[in-house]
Amino acid sequence: MAVDYLIENGYRVVHRNYRYLKAEIDIIARKGDILAIVEVKSRSSDYMQSIAETVTEAKIKRLVKATDYYVIANNLDVEVRFDIITIHKNDTKFSMEHLENAFYHF
Repeated sequence: MAVDYLIENGYRVVHRNYRYLKAEIDIIARKGDILAIVEVKSRSSDYMQSIAETVTEAKIKRLVKATDYYVIANNLDVEVRFDIITIHKNDTKFSMEHLENAFYHF
């Protein structure tokens, strides 16, 4: 669902489940000069944690390290943005939330 959403919104998905050391990037997508690093989370309707709280600081550090490696290994000159897409399930219905710039490179 997240890949379809990104494609429908003008992104080109270049990798899925990219692994580097202990990190896994769910989706790497391009839109112009932006490289979107996308973490995908699924939630049921009874899950009350906010989207901003779904990714831990340790996970962010692993994603940043993997992204740095990916950009250097592929000799890319792009702006990197970290996004979260949350897929909410309520019985048999699904909805999606896309948070751009969910956290910053540090």
